[in-house]
Amino acid sequence: MAFELYGMLAGNVSPMTGENVKPAYGGEEEAFLRKVVTPIYNVIAKEAGRSKKGRSKHSQWRNYDDLNEYFWSADCFRLGWPMRADADFFCVPPEHLVFDKSNDDKPPNNDRWVGKAMIIVAWNGSGDPTVIFNGDVFKKVLSVFITAAILKLGQDKTSGGTYTSYNESRNNIGVVIALWAPIILVYFMDTQIWYAIFSTLFGGIYGAFRRLGEIRTLGMLRSRFQSLPGAFNASLIPEETNEPRKKGLKATLSRRFTQIISNKGKEAAREMDLLLVPYWADTQLDLIQWPPFLLASKIPIALDMAKDSNGKDRELKKRIEADNYMSCAVRECYASFKSIIMHLVQGERETPVIEYMFNEVDKHIEEGTLISEFKMSALPSLYGQFVQLIKYLLENNPKDRDQVVILFQDMLEVVTRDIMMEDQDHIFSLVDSSHGGSGHEGMLPLEPEPQHQLFASEGAIRFPIQPLTAAWTEKIKRLFLLLTTKESAMDVPSNLEARRRISFFSNSLFMDMPMAPKVRNMLSFSVLTPYYTEEVLFSLYDLDSPNEDGVSILFYLQKIFPDEWNNFLQRVKCSSEEELKGNESDELEEELRLWASYRGQTLTRTVRGMMYYRKALELQAFLDMAKDEDLMEGYKAIENSDDNSRGERSLWTQCQAVADMKFTYVVSCQQYGIDKRSGSPRAQDILRLMTRYPSLRVAYIDEVEEPVKDSKKKINKVYYSCLVKAMPKSSSSSEPEQNLDQVIYKIKLPGPAILGEGKPENQNHAIIFTRGEGLQTIDMNQDNYMEEALKMRNLLQEFLKKHDGVRFPSILGLREHIFTGSVSSLAWFMSNQETSFVTIGQRLLANPLRVRFHYGHPDVFDRLFHLTRGGVSKASKVINLSEDIFAGFNSTLREGNVTHHEYIQVGKGRDVGLNQISMFEAKIANGNGEQTLSRDVYRLGHRFDFFRMLSCYFTTVGFYFSTLITVLTVYVFLYGRLYLVLSGLEEGLSTQKAIRDNKPLQVALASQSFVQIGFLMALPMLMEIGLERGFRTALSEFILMQLQLAPVFFTFSLGTKTHYFGRTLLHGGAKYRPTGRGFVVFHAKFADNYRLYSRSHFVKGIELMILLVVYQIFGHSYRSAVAYILITISMWFMVGTWLFAPFLFNPSGFEWQKIVDDWTDWNKWISNRGGIGVPPEKSWESWWEEEQDHLQYSGIRGIIVEILLSLRFFIYQYGLVYHLNITKKGSKSFLVYGISWLVIFVILFVMKTVSVGRRKFSANFQLVFRLIKGMIFLTFVSILVTLIALPHMTLQDIVVCILAFMPTGWGMLQIAQALKPLVRRAGFWGSVKTLARGYEIVMGLLLFTPVAFLAWFPFVSEFQTRMLFNQAFSRGLQISRILGGQRKERSSRNKE
Repeated sequence: MAFELYGMLAGNVSPMTGENVKPAYGGEEEAFLRKVVTPIYNVIAKEAGRSKKGRSKHSQWRNYDDLNEYFWSADCFRLGWPMRADADFFCVPPEHLVFDKSNDDKPPNNDRWVGKAMIIVAWNGSGDPTVIFNGDVFKKVLSVFITAAILKLGQDKTSGGTYTSYNESRNNIGVVIALWAPIILVYFMDTQIWYAIFSTLFGGIYGAFRRLGEIRTLGMLRSRFQSLPGAFNASLIPEETNEPRKKGLKATLSRRFTQIISNKGKEAAREMDLLLVPYWADTQLDLIQWPPFLLASKIPIALDMAKDSNGKDRELKKRIEADNYMSCAVRECYASFKSIIMHLVQGERETPVIEYMFNEVDKHIEEGTLISEFKMSALPSLYGQFVQLIKYLLENNPKDRDQVVILFQDMLEVVTRDIMMEDQDHIFSLVDSSHGGSGHEGMLPLEPEPQHQLFASEGAIRFPIQPLTAAWTEKIKRLFLLLTTKESAMDVPSNLEARRRISFFSNSLFMDMPMAPKVRNMLSFSVLTPYYTEEVLFSLYDLDSPNEDGVSILFYLQKIFPDEWNNFLQRVKCSSEEELKGNESDELEEELRLWASYRGQTLTRTVRGMMYYRKALELQAFLDMAKDEDLMEGYKAIENSDDNSRGERSLWTQCQAVADMKFTYVVSCQQYGIDKRSGSPRAQDILRLMTRYPSLRVAYIDEVEEPVKDSKKKINKVYYSCLVKAMPKSSSSSEPEQNLDQVIYKIKLPGPAILGEGKPENQNHAIIFTRGEGLQTIDMNQDNYMEEALKMRNLLQEFLKKHDGVRFPSILGLREHIFTGSVSSLAWFMSNQETSFVTIGQRLLANPLRVRFHYGHPDVFDRLFHLTRGGVSKASKVINLSEDIFAGFNSTLREGNVTHHEYIQVGKGRDVGLNQISMFEAKIANGNGEQTLSRDVYRLGHRFDFFRMLSCYFTTVGFYFSTLITVLTVYVFLYGRLYLVLSGLEEGLSTQKAIRDNKPLQVALASQSFVQIGFLMALPMLMEIGLERGFRTALSEFILMQLQLAPVFFTFSLGTKTHYFGRTLLHGGAKYRPTGRGFVVFHAKFADNYRLYSRSHFVKGIELMILLVVYQIFGHSYRSAVAYILITISMWFMVGTWLFAPFLFNPSGFEWQKIVDDWTDWNKWISNRGGIGVPPEKSWESWWEEEQDHLQYSGIRGIIVEILLSLRFFIYQYGLVYHLNITKKGSKSFLVYGISWLVIFVILFVMKTVSVGRRKFSANFQLVFRLIKGMIFLTFVSILVTLIALPHMTLQDIVVCILAFMPTGWGMLQIAQALKPLVRRAGFWGSVKTLARGYEIVMGLLLFTPVAFLAWFPFVSEFQTRMLFNQAFSRGLQISRILGGQRKERSSRNKE
C-alpha cells in the first residue's frame, strides 16, 4: 500500500501495464469511498448499533478506540491490500462475546511498590536493609500496600474485646466498624483538604511569580501607565533584526488602545473620549499625548496654582512637575492652544501680532521668567474665552463667525492689557505698522471702522473650518476635555466589565510571553465551534415574550445592564424603548437584536468574539507593512478609503489577504442543511452572520435523496459534509442585494455522520475544513475580546518552545473569564468555583504536577499532532461523554505535553440557575464515572511515575471517588451508631476509659464536618481572588459568600456528584444532559424540583433524617443533648441542605401565590397516568418508569449490589422492632421479627384491596365501596385501641413502627424495581406502582409542608430575595421588579 501510494505521488509507471501506477482498488469514480471507507464505516455503524445507544456493556461492542487500535496493531496486516471482505475485522462478533479492553503491552509495574518500600527503608536509620525487621519500619513498609487506617482498623478488630468484653460482644466487628468509620471518613476528606491546601500555597506562589494581580485596579493602572507603552511594544510589536521598531507609542499603542476601547461598545460617548489615545498623528505636537482620563482636572488645578503663584516661577514649576501628568497636560494644552490659534489666524495684519506674542511666551518659558514677567491673575479670563472658542469650533456653525471674531478681539485685549503689560507698546507698534496708521494714545485700534479692526476683515481668521477632517475634530474634542473636565476621572470607565478588561490586559503586558513575530511569519491557526440548535440571534418575539412571571428577556437585560442600555439608546439616538420600537426601522431592529444577543449565551456573541482574531490580524498586518506616511494617516484611513476595495495591490487588500492566510473560522452547524430546507429562522440568522463576517465558514451535514443508478425508482439517502460561505456582494449597484450561501467543498460520506456522541461527531466531520498549525476549539457559549486577540500570535509561538526541556507542547491551555456571575448568588458561587479551577487549579496541574489535560474549549491544539494521533474529539457513545478530557488523555499518552498560559483569556458563560448547575454537575459526574472505566485512565495509571499517578488520580476520578466514599461513610457511621445504640453497646462504651480517652476517635468525630470541608475547599478560591483582586476583597467576598449560604450550595453539590458518579459506576447509563443557556431568574415549579432531585437528594436526605431521629430516640436516656449535637450537627446540616436547598435557591420560592400554583401543578402531575407518548413532565408514571431505565440495562453485578444495598432497610427494621414496649423489650424471639413482617404484608394487602375495590366498585357500587372503606378504618382503630389498652403500646411505639416500616416498604420497592422483569411476569407490577405513588405523595408532603408554612410569613420571601440577589442589590438593580415582572406595569397601563 505504501509503495503504491509513493508510485502514485511520484507518477511512476507500472512495469506490468506500462501505464501510470493506479490504486489497487481501482481508479473509477468514488472507488476509494466505496471500497475502502464504506466497509470500515459499516463496521463502525454495526458496532454502534450493538451498543444500543450506549446501554450495552462496554465489553460487548467495539467502540472507536477498539477500531482505531486495531490499525495501530500488527493485526491490521491481516486485512491485506486491497482489503479482504472476509477479514476478521469485518466480521461482527456474536452478542455474547466479551472483549478484553484492558490488554496492554506494558507489563504491570510491580517495581513501583518495591521502589517505594526501598525509599522507606533508606530514610529510616542508616539505610541498612536489615532495618526492615524493625517493628516500626516494617509497619511503614506495609503501609505501601495497606494504608495505615486499614492497619489500625485491623489492629482494633483483633483487640476489640478490650472495649466490648463486658457485653457479650468480644471481637465484635460491628463495634469496630461503628467506631472507626469516622477515621476512614477523615482519611478520604483529608485527601481533598490537603490537596486544597497544597494547591492554595503553590498555586498562589506560582501565580505571584507570573506577575498576576500586579495591576488590579484602574488606580494601579494610572500609577504604571507610563511604563505601559514600553511593555506594549516589548510584548506585542515584532522586532526584526534589520528593522527598528516603528514609531513607539504613536504607531502602536495609540492605534491598538483605540481599537480596544472602541470595540468594548459599553462606555458612554464621553467616557469613551476620556479613554482614547489620540488616533491621528499630530506632527506639530512633539510630545507624548496620554489618554485624557489620566490628565482629567489637571488644567483647572494648574490654573488655580498659577493664579496664586505671586510671581514665584521656580516654586510653581516645581509643583507642576511634581505631578508628571499635570506637567504633560499643561505642555499639551499650551502646544494645542498655540497650534489652533496659528491655524485659525491667517490675516496679514494679525499673523505678526500672534507670532510675536507666542515667541515672547516661549522665550520667557525657556528663561523661567514667565510668571514674574507676565501677570497670571487674568489667566482665568483668557481660559474662559478660549473654552468658549473651542465650543464654537466644535459646532463649526457659519452663523457664529461674528462671535468668534469678538472672542479673538477679547482674548487679544486680555493678553495685551492684563497679562503682557510690559510688551503693550511693541504690540501696538506691530498693529500700527500693519495698517499704516497710528495708535490712539495707548489704545488698540479696536473701535474704528470694521475694515481697520483686527480679526474682522474677510480672511483674517479661518472660520468655519472647511474641510472638517477627523483629525481636526479629534484634536478640538480632546483639548475641550482637557480644559473642561474638572472632576477626577477615577471612576472612568464606570462599567465594571470594561474596568476588568482594561486592568487584565494592562497586567498581561508585564507577564512573560514570547516575542510577537510579524503576521506573515506567525503560525497559522483555525477556530472550530460546534453548534447544534442553540440560540443564534434573539428575535424581537423572543425579546418581548414574557415568561410565566411576566418577565421578558429585554426587560431582564435592561435591569441587569442599566448603564449599557442607556449607552445603547444614546448610540442609536433614541430617548426610550418606546421611541426605539416606534421607529419601525429595520436597522434599529437589527441593532436591538444584536445588543441583546451580545449579552446572552448566543452563537452571535461567540462569532463576533472569534472574528476579533481576524480584525486584530488585519491591524497587526497593517502596522507590519505600513510605511511611515501610512502610519501617520492611520488605520481607519486605509480601511475606509474607496479605491482600496478595487486595487489588488492596495495596502488594505494585502492586510486582508495576510489575515485570511493566517486565520480560519469554521462553525460546525450540524443541522444547517435541514434548517435551510425547512425555512427555519435559525438558518436565516446563520446566513446573516456569514454575510456580516465574509470570512466566516459554516460546515454542516447535508442529507440528500438521490436515485440509485441501477434502479429507476429506488431513492437512496446520501450524506455530504459541506462547507459554505456567504455569496460575495455584487459589484453592480443596480442588482438587488440577496443573502445567499455558496458551497466551497462538498465531501460525500459513507452514511450518517453522527454514530456516537453528537458534539464530538459534529467536530470530527468539520475538522477537515480547518487549516494551519494550531486549532482552537471554542464552545458556542464563549466570547472573545479584541485586546486578547492581539496576543494570539504570541501564544502560538509557545508551540516552538520546549517547556519541560524535552517536548514541544501539544496543547496550549488558556484561562477563562466567567462572564455570567454578576446577578444571582448561585451564578456568583459557580463563577468563583469555575474561575478558581481555570486559573489556580489548572496552573498547578500544568506545573509542577504535569497532569493538566484538556478541560474545555479555549485550549489551542497542535493541529497536525492531533490529526495524526486520533483527532481532538473521541466520540464513542457514553464512554466519551466528557469528550474534552479524553483529548488531554490521548495527547499525554501519545507523548504530548500540555501547558497552561495566563496572559491571555477567553470569555465563558456558565449555568446560573440551581437546576442548570445540577444538570451540568450531573453530566460531569457521569463523565467521571465513565472515565473510571476507560482504558485511558488505566493506561495513565500504569505509565505515570508514582507522583504523577497520584496527582492524576486525586485531580480527576479520585476527587469524585473520595466524594462518594465520604458520603457513603456517613451512612456507615450512622448505621454503625444505630447498631451500637440498639444493641446497648454505646451506653457501655461511653463509660469505658479506653474509648473516652481515645484521642484519634475524638479528633475524627470533631472533624467530620461538612462545614469544615466546605471552608477548606474554598481556600484555592480565596487565594486566587486575593492574588488578582486583593486579599481584603477576597476576605470580604468569602464572608459574603457564607452569609449568602455558599456552604449550603456546595454541600448540595456534594450530593449531586455522589449520586450520579455512584450510579454510573454501578449501572452505567451516563447521558448528555442539555442544561440550556438562557437567563434563569424565574421560579421553578415544585414538580420540576421534585423530578430532578427526588432520587439524588430527597430520598437520601429523608433516610439520613430517619436514622438521626432514631439515634436520638434510643440514646437520649444516657447521652446529653450537647453530645448528640456535637456528633450529628454536620449531618443534620447535610440533611437540611439536601432536602430544602432547591426551594431556598428558587426565586419566589416562598411567595404564597407561587406555592398555591405549585401545589395544584404537583397534584395534577402525580395523578396523571402515563403511557406511550406521555412525557415525564406531564405524568408521574412516565417519570417513574424513566427514572429506573438504568436498572434495565445494568449488569448482573449491578442488580445484585442494588438488592444488597436495599437489604439494609430490613436489617434496620430488625433492630427497631425489638425495642418496642409492646414486645417487652427483652424478648429475643425471632417470632417478633416475623410478626413485624406479617403486619407489613397485612398493610400491603389492605392497600391492594382498597385499590382493587376502587377500580371495580367505585363506579357501579359506590355505596358498597364506601362501606368496605369504613369497615377497614374501624377495624384499624379497634386494633390500635386494643394494642394500647392490653400490651400497653405507647406513642413512642407508634412513632417507631412508622419509622421502621416506612423504610422497609421503600426497600421492597427498590428490590421490585431491580427485578422488574420477574415482578411484571408475576403480575405484581401494578401493585408496585401503586405503592410507589403512595411513597411519592408522602415524600412530597414532607417537603412541601415546611415550605408552605414559611411562605405564610412575608419576611421569609424578602430574606430569600435579598440572599439570592445581593450582588444585584449592591449594584442598585431593581430585582424586585424583575421578579415581579411587568405585570404591574401592564395593569397600570390598562387602567389608564
